[in-house]
Amino acid sequence: MDRRNFLALGGLAAMTAAQSSSGRNDSARVPATSTTAMGLLLRRIPSSGEMLPAIGLGTSGPFEVGEADSARAPLQEVLQAFFAGSATLIDTSPMYSTAEQVLGDLLTADQQSRVFMATKVWTPGSGAAAAQKGVEQMQRSIALLKHPRIELMQVHNLVDIDAHLKTLRHWKEEGRIKYIGVTHYTTSSYPDLMSIIQREKLDFVQFNYSAATREAEKRLLPMCADRGVAVIINRAFEDGNLFTKVRDKDLPPWAAEFGARSWAQVFLKYVLANPAVTCVIPATGKIRNLLDNLAAGSGPLPDAKHREKIVAAVS
Repeated sequence: MDRRNFLALGGLAAMTAAQSSSGRNDSARVPATSTTAMGLLLRRIPSSGEMLPAIGLGTSGPFEVGEADSARAPLQEVLQAFFAGSATLIDTSPMYSTAEQVLGDLLTADQQSRVFMATKVWTPGSGAAAAQKGVEQMQRSIALLKHPRIELMQVHNLVDIDAHLKTLRHWKEEGRIKYIGVTHYTTSSYPDLMSIIQREKLDFVQFNYSAATREAEKRLLPMCADRGVAVIINRAFEDGNLFTKVRDKDLPPWAAEFGARSWAQVFLKYVLANPAVTCVIPATGKIRNLLDNLAAGSGPLPDAKHREKIVAAVS
């Protein structure tokens, strides 16, 4: 770690997490947003009132590695910086090849006690057979992650959703998982997501949203806010395509007006400026990028005029 990253990590380590609220009856009395002592943005989970750091960590890609120390050592450093920065939500899936096993192997006992673990179930099929396959997959995830009680279990990409949601509701009643949700990653899935949100009582929904893909602003994000569903955002960088759009552009002076010191922070702050967003989960295996992403969760957020400038920059 170079000196700049070491100093940045030291500053992030000073952050302290706010106390979580528990119980659905208390959730309405908890402010929708807050910050840690050093300013890391926290947002309320509507169904419980628990406060969640608004910057999380995705694992698709960077955490899909083998057992070699050369591949895992940078990820261990990323995890250390992540928790030192008071972040907690890590999103993974059995679909991401070795990611669950890598997390289970790398997370220390202290990190396991602090992590807000979000994983998924995605076995296809129908009826009882599909439900049983889902149970077996979730049991395997728990074993690989070495995390007996999963904070958030999600139906991945809406695969066989009715069978899996029935299981998730049962597991939640038993206390085996804390929250339930559904996920997807394409705008074409929005009608299905809205239909499910209307008919099911969900704690979380995860979908794609960015400064270049803003369809969710029309109906999906407002619906989540109205229905009291927490929102996790994936693909905030459009799989890296946003950086291609600004490759030859200097960071504009107006970015400093909302505390952004990089294009990554501009893009993440754009997403977080929507109050319906609970957490955004950029994936990375590099500590430099992790520290950059975490910094987007501190300071002011872009206003409407700033957001228009961000959209223009990537159009």
